[in-house]
Amino acid sequence: MTFIGIFEIFLAIISYFFFVFLRNRNEFCINWPLVGMLPNLFLNVHRFLPWSTELAERNNGSYLIRGPWFFNMDILATIEPANVHHIMSTNFSNYHKGPEFQKMFDIFGDGLFIADSDSWKNQRKIAMALTTHRKFYQFLVKTTQDKVEKGLIPVLEHVSKQGLVVDLQSLIHRFSLDVGFKLVTGHDRELLSIENREDTFSRALDDAEEVIYFRYLKPEILWKLQGLLGFGPEQKMKEAWEIIDQVAATSISKKREELRGGNISKREGEDLLTSYIKMEGEIFIGSKSRDEFMRDTIVNFLIAGRENCLAWFFWLVFKNPRVEARIREELQSIIPEKEAKDQWWLFHTEELKNLVYLQAALFETLRLYPAVPVEHKKPIQPDILPSGHHVNPKMKIVFLAYAMGRMTSIWGKDCLEFKPERFISERGGMKHVPTNKFVAFNTGPRTCIGKNIALTQMKAMAANIIYNYHVQVMEGHPVVPAGNSILLHMKHGLMVRIARRWA
Repeated sequence: MTFIGIFEIFLAIISYFFFVFLRNRNEFCINWPLVGMLPNLFLNVHRFLPWSTELAERNNGSYLIRGPWFFNMDILATIEPANVHHIMSTNFSNYHKGPEFQKMFDIFGDGLFIADSDSWKNQRKIAMALTTHRKFYQFLVKTTQDKVEKGLIPVLEHVSKQGLVVDLQSLIHRFSLDVGFKLVTGHDRELLSIENREDTFSRALDDAEEVIYFRYLKPEILWKLQGLLGFGPEQKMKEAWEIIDQVAATSISKKREELRGGNISKREGEDLLTSYIKMEGEIFIGSKSRDEFMRDTIVNFLIAGRENCLAWFFWLVFKNPRVEARIREELQSIIPEKEAKDQWWLFHTEELKNLVYLQAALFETLRLYPAVPVEHKKPIQPDILPSGHHVNPKMKIVFLAYAMGRMTSIWGKDCLEFKPERFISERGGMKHVPTNKFVAFNTGPRTCIGKNIALTQMKAMAANIIYNYHVQVMEGHPVVPAGNSILLHMKHGLMVRIARRWA
């Protein structure tokens, strides 16, 4: 009798699961008993961005992903501009990153990009004042120009002369980290060189971003347990954390020593770490020590400084000769008339800031391939979104920036085409596009403070490569999103041959 009872229970459970499957067999994402939609997430983790885009298309822009029972992992995903505007602007005070987000991104410490409430307001006010200051802009221009002349060009010349195949994405990342490290700490890591040496700090940043990505897909108790026992991705995070802390501590110590000795040159301008240390007596740092606050500040700026779309930009431009020709034509227009047009030319950073078509092409790239493809928020109080969805503090809300760029409801039937013209007005200037529609630089009070810094660097690298070199993407090379990072990288890099265009 006991055996029959157990068998009947087992049969009832199997029948229930089978019934759920039959009821949902036409659904794109099945909500299973106990585990919710977690199996679908695991099955599509390698292709999360296209999968989430397909879900958005099937569900008219917003949909609820049910997590496992009792784990508070329900996620409302949305691509609707009205929802984005409501959360990021209209009702901004009701939405924050939240404690769960801060746990997942714990390597950022209490820095600006994960802070909430008063801590965020105070840090943002300081960061805005420093990054928009005239002297810092001069430092940005000089640092970028120096890296183009002394780092980028020598590498491109070497690769061109040797006829080598090179990973352009790797060159871009090295360029960005060199410039970013100099702007933040005042020191150049000199990663962009002919030697192409490995860098443990860069690798540590990659590892940390990968682990954070996978934390999104697991109940907190599981990845916390991995960290406690020291295995799996959390062990990788521990090792990355140690490297990042060591580099940050060395930079802070070296900077304090330079300031005490008066060994900092004022001719080049002032890096952010120098500025922060000089005014640290005026900064509210909470319960942390001054060095801990400086560490968090450095890490936040360095990780944010790696976010750019240049690999995707070059890939799209070189696939579209019409766009490449328009960019080169615009670049040629700013070369002085007394100079020969068809010759090698080094563009200076300041010359590029008013180029419309180049900036439009960069914006169009960011529309399709935003550096941060998913943005996270959490409601403090229950709310109803413009789409009619009810949200509460136990839910997470994510904006699918990658999916937004691929929606006909937002960008029209040609949304998958690479058309810089959609960002250009009839008068030939940059067209205003609402930031709740074009979210590459975020929107509302949290709009990216590094927008102009990023554009300055991207324009300098893009202009000097496109005008002076012919770049050929290797035939058959697969170009797809990596699918294992919080930033949108290419999985296999961008393997190319580079040849000098002019003698």
